[in-house]
Amino acid sequence: MPQPTTPGLPAALSRLDQLTNWERKPRGEMRVGLEPMLDLMQRLGDPHRSFRAIHVAGTKGKGSVCALLEAGLLRAGWRVGRYASPHVDRVNERVSVLGSEVDDEALAKAIMQVLDCYEGAKQAATAGEDATWFDVITAAAFVVFRDAGLNWVVVEVGLGGRLDSTNVVFGEVAIVTNIGLEHTEILGTTREAIAREKVGILKPGATLATTLAADDEAGRVLQERADQLGCDVLRTDLAGDATIAETNIALVGLVLEHLGRQGESVLEGDVKGRPIGPELLQPDVVAKARLPGRMERFDFVLPAALRRGRETVPLMMDGAHVPFNIEAVLRDITRLSDVSGECVAVVALASDKDAPGFLGVLSRYVSDAVFTEASGSGRAHVAEELAEIWRSLGMAGEAEPDPHKALDRALEKASERGGWILVTGSLYLVGALRNTVSGTIG
Repeated sequence: MPQPTTPGLPAALSRLDQLTNWERKPRGEMRVGLEPMLDLMQRLGDPHRSFRAIHVAGTKGKGSVCALLEAGLLRAGWRVGRYASPHVDRVNERVSVLGSEVDDEALAKAIMQVLDCYEGAKQAATAGEDATWFDVITAAAFVVFRDAGLNWVVVEVGLGGRLDSTNVVFGEVAIVTNIGLEHTEILGTTREAIAREKVGILKPGATLATTLAADDEAGRVLQERADQLGCDVLRTDLAGDATIAETNIALVGLVLEHLGRQGESVLEGDVKGRPIGPELLQPDVVAKARLPGRMERFDFVLPAALRRGRETVPLMMDGAHVPFNIEAVLRDITRLSDVSGECVAVVALASDKDAPGFLGVLSRYVSDAVFTEASGSGRAHVAEELAEIWRSLGMAGEAEPDPHKALDRALEKASERGGWILVTGSLYLVGALRNTVSGTIG
């Protein structure tokens, strides 16, 4: 008798999309509590307990830190997975198994399995009936990791930490990369309040790693919580002008060194048996950890009518969306020797972001901007409203709600001035334009 086949990924995602997706909803009314997720885990046989985990929260850099940890641990010969959000091009990006995106069949199978448990919870009227889109995709990732027989998984927090769907895992190391004002209507209006939410991933018996100093207002909150739980704290020690890349590498190196001291060793190669450490982060390992839409550089081929003596224009993509984040990105870009001239930005921001603060920083680096809307988020600032804020700062700019037309307009401006383009403010915007940009590179 033929065996039933697993529905394809489009069918699984179509079924999944019937659930509430807070990533595409206005913020401020989100369901809080881990009970739905815990119910799903119990119904699935607790897949989150099948692997050891490193849990990563923070305002900036958590995705890159996760990717670096994954790459380093893979180099050491471990069977590693990584869970990330949001995705830029396709949902498979969220679930990495042994350094590669999960294949469609495995992801579809896991999603359908979780959705069947969700239906069971609905019939039984248990907590799982309130599971959201993010709960289900997170649970599906954990099922994939269990079925792949992984021994370590690097888990990126979706939003906050304490009440995030991922917080059912026990992270032997809990990382808080940094703290800035974000999602203030949910996490709190001060860095201290946001730190309390993010350090909620720290559990008794774990170790905390962070870039925040003990005398920083948010760093004090992290230290107090670690003291309450009896957890050790690891801190980086970097110069104030360290780049984003240097900061991420230092933090990951600190974690790898800690794991080496705990007895974890390289499992294969010439140094088999040696304690793992920061030396795993060789240039090729770091290169493999680069993520789409994070300081991503392209040479965009100009249409013949716009060339004016050059065939390509430098184009940078970064999904930075909070003031201190875009400040760090632009500071690092200004250090690049092959990106020069006036910058024209293509910008979209979600409606819950600090538009005046973000644009205030941008105005110190950018000469002109085209504001657009990343409709994939379902909660974008209106392009004309952003343009009005920009013009109130005495800056030149315009609104074009269609992202592709906005990019075309930015290309015209950058060509006229011999400058370069920055696409920023939203990973949804990056996702909307990235295929277009990558298909026309020099």
